[in-house]
Amino acid sequence: MGESDQASKAGGQLTMSALLGVLGGMGPLATVDFLGKLVDETPARRDAEHIPIIVYSVPHIPDRARAILEAGESPLPAMLAGIRTLKGAGATCIVIPCNSAHYWYDDLVREGGLPILHIADAACGQFAARGVQANTVGLIATKGTLAAGFFQQRLDACGYRCITNTARDQDALVLPAIESVKRNDVGGAHALVVRAAQNLHDQGAQAIVLACTELPLAFEYAPTAIAAICIDATRALARASVAWWQSACAPSRSQ
Repeated sequence: MGESDQASKAGGQLTMSALLGVLGGMGPLATVDFLGKLVDETPARRDAEHIPIIVYSVPHIPDRARAILEAGESPLPAMLAGIRTLKGAGATCIVIPCNSAHYWYDDLVREGGLPILHIADAACGQFAARGVQANTVGLIATKGTLAAGFFQQRLDACGYRCITNTARDQDALVLPAIESVKRNDVGGAHALVVRAAQNLHDQGAQAIVLACTELPLAFEYAPTAIAAICIDATRALARASVAWWQSACAPSRSQ
């Protein structure tokens, strides 16, 4: 892109051919983790080669799991408000570093008026990209994301048998790990999520998807052998964002 495309402004709106909007705050630490991985995955040699982004991080969006499982307040209006804010600021594509938020994906695309990169599609795409050979895939996620079913549907469509943690592990390991990260106790979450992953591996999982954006933070707190078979959905979304940006900017670069 030329400098005029990258830096021009019109009425407070950034005018660019490709500008990534990040609908964040669900939770804040997960949003920061996504941004760090986006920078890490971008093949840039200098500042100007990084992806231009706008971040909307509002932690007051209603709880996604409560809305899915308990018919609580829908987060859809608040998420749409965020997308419209990003669109008004010039965003041309949206990413949402929150797995359970994708329960409302179709509504967000239809009513938000912008393309959205789906985190589950991004994660599933990593199996082929990394040459993962697996018949059985373990899925670690919140109860809300599991109940939504979109990850299982996509894994099934790719030919994988999906297994999840037992109800006991969900309550004793997965949920406490997520809650620990949300209160910024990443170290306290590490052993819990590693045990949850190991239990899935013991049940036959040959690969494991970390399908809650808090979980990779806990997993990466310290090295662990089982990390070699894990797919980080947050990093997968960052890689999909880089691929989108490279594709969107290809015409400009060829000129």
